[in-house]
Amino acid sequence: MEHDTLSHAEIQRIARRLDRTIVLVGMMGVGKTTVGRKLASLLSVPFIDADEEIERAAHMSVAEIFAHYGEEHFRDGERRVIARLVGDQTPARKVLATGGGAFVDPLTRALLLDRSATVWIDTDIDILVERVGRKDSRPLLRGGDPRAILTTLREERTPHYRHAPIHIISGHQPHLVTAHKILKAVDAWL
Repeated sequence: MEHDTLSHAEIQRIARRLDRTIVLVGMMGVGKTTVGRKLASLLSVPFIDADEEIERAAHMSVAEIFAHYGEEHFRDGERRVIARLVGDQTPARKVLATGGGAFVDPLTRALLLDRSATVWIDTDIDILVERVGRKDSRPLLRGGDPRAILTTLREERTPHYRHAPIHIISGHQPHLVTAHKILKAVDAWL
């Protein structure tokens, strides 16, 4: 294991201090779901993917919601689902991966900043293009040049992501290394 990783005892110490949900925000393709699963596993807490919860609540895929009702309707549903997931009725200690646009919504952003340890995972456009090119399930990328769309979205969303108190740069390192970086940053932030 790399020298940047935490020991089991250090991870357990952080887990005991954790009194809220760790929420991962950032662009599509940055690795929120994959890193989130590893992070939750390290902490022995539940992992929740907001998009999967939205699909379960709507009985439709994210792509179908976008196609049938549009982005505004999707964002409204997303906000309600995220509010439920970070609300008082759910276990506080968990990891939640949000969709790329969730943190752009001012109400969702305010809720997350108030009730969670919000982590912005960031990476460069080349890595995003490489990763999202593997799937055809991204509604915002359909019918256009992924690099151009991602570049525009990143420029539009970065000012919102900057509100997150924790900022982690991921790159080509293994997702487990990014998860350890997040743990160290959350520990410092708590």
